[in-house]
Amino acid sequence: MKKNMLSVLLVSFAAIMLMAFTAPQDKKKGEPWDIPEKYQKMENPHKGDKGMVRIGKMLYSKHCKSCHGNRGQGDGPRARQLETFPGDFTSEEFQERKAGVLYYQSFIGRDEMPNFEKEIPVEEDRWAIINYLRTFGE
Repeated sequence: MKKNMLSVLLVSFAAIMLMAFTAPQDKKKGEPWDIPEKYQKMENPHKGDKGMVRIGKMLYSKHCKSCHGNRGQGDGPRARQLETFPGDFTSEEFQERKAGVLYYQSFIGRDEMPNFEKEIPVEEDRWAIINYLRTFGE
């Protein structure tokens, strides 16, 4: 009886550990985004404003870090609950995106990426987050 119980416990522990350490990066990538032209043409009015990075970092910690992780690699604690990989902000592909595309993806959202327009209503704060996201590529 003790042997069977021990076996069950070991198998259960192994299964839990396997689920816990499955990297979010191993998840499927989402479909391509359909970004409206308005956002494709949008420019960051605060581009290069280093003072906004500090504000962006604080807002990122509050609203984004749980899924996207400390360094924007898509490995936050909530990322494991998602069906799709939340993305890697350090990647060249991400960093090459236009400001308006990042804006749309970050605040309008879709599918598992929620809309943040109500949570972050101040336009300047939104651009502060975009400026902070750009630091992940440095």
